[in-house]
Amino acid sequence: MGTSLHSEYLQAMGIQQWVPRIRGEAATPVSAKTPVEITPSPEMSGAQAGDNEIFSLDWPTLEARVSTCERCTLHATRNRTVFGAGDRAADWLIIGEAPGADEDRQGEPFVGRAGKLLTAMLRAVGYQRKQVYITNILKCRPPQNRDPLPDEVACCHAYLERQIELVNPRLILAVGRIAAHNLLGTNTTIGRLRGTIHHYGKDRIPLVVTYHPAYLLRSPLEKRKAWEDLQLAQQAASGG
Repeated sequence: MGTSLHSEYLQAMGIQQWVPRIRGEAATPVSAKTPVEITPSPEMSGAQAGDNEIFSLDWPTLEARVSTCERCTLHATRNRTVFGAGDRAADWLIIGEAPGADEDRQGEPFVGRAGKLLTAMLRAVGYQRKQVYITNILKCRPPQNRDPLPDEVACCHAYLERQIELVNPRLILAVGRIAAHNLLGTNTTIGRLRGTIHHYGKDRIPLVVTYHPAYLLRSPLEKRKAWEDLQLAQQAASGG
């Protein structure tokens, strides 16, 4: 990505541009805490009826199954399911919380102001939105954007697990508290989960936690920390 475009998206994040390193020059490592192994939460590991079948579905069949899902009560209040979007063979898998009102109307994750900021964050590290895969813990919007309930997370678990298997990413970026807590099976604050390269699942996929773009819109001073998280994600994805 050109320097001018890089600067443009760093400005969108409200971050002063750093001097880019020369290609081939060793990157300055981001200081990280000691990696932590965390067992997935009961919500993320609870089996549901029909899960074994879901784990065998291909992309088109999985998406069709989600579009007609009635595994929990959220189907009664949704307008559209929000399956996911982007490159289904991407290196980066972005996992958020649940659809909001805009997502529920459009059927696509991370749209509106938060979606624009996420796009800017990705562009700042050299990725276009279409080059990553983006999905959520839940595929339906909780009423009034409340936090997902444990049984709702459990009902969507197999769908998300199958998406992770099919994408087979080099990195999972957990965006926001809800995603981080459910993927890592912890109630540890997001501030303490940041700065660490975690690992997810039997394949030990590197996982990095960052703030949700909606939170960054409310707390712009935290954007510098999000930039550090993205640098750590680049390090994790490259095997650093």
